[in-house]
Amino acid sequence: MNQPRFPKLSPEQYSPEQREVAAEITAGPRGEVRGPFIALIHNAGLAVLMTARTWNCQHEWYMHEKLARKANLEDAIIQALSEGREPKNLSAEDAAVYAFCKDAHATGRVGDAPFEAVKAKFGLDGALDLLALSGYYTLMAMVLNTAGMALPDNAQPPLKQL
Repeated sequence: MNQPRFPKLSPEQYSPEQREVAAEITAGPRGEVRGPFIALIHNAGLAVLMTARTWNCQHEWYMHEKLARKANLEDAIIQALSEGREPKNLSAEDAAVYAFCKDAHATGRVGDAPFEAVKAKFGLDGALDLLALSGYYTLMAMVLNTAGMALPDNAQPPLKQL
């Protein structure tokens, strides 16, 4: 990888929100926007069932399955993910997201082909959203799995061990 995937933005390129975040970063001990913040300043935030399945996180699955259904994610896709299988007949966009997230969870980094596919469909912001999502919900899965809390309303665990 010769060129960075997330180019360093100049202050003139920042949106008002990015300008505010950059000011907070530079006011701290780093003194500048560098390292992972070069990528993170592009965008952040989302949720995905793949992370919950990867880490067998009952809480994440329980909460996000409902959200996925509300967002009209097909039952067959939800079922395949819950069983640890690759869903069939994914749209091009969903296939790109699946390959990207699968790579991120399997290796801790996204290879060139899945990265470029997501970048082509969703831009750098979309790629970063998926990366931030995978990392954030991995952290949350570890916290929730370690805490050992009961599911809301004493629900039964929705995921079977793989």
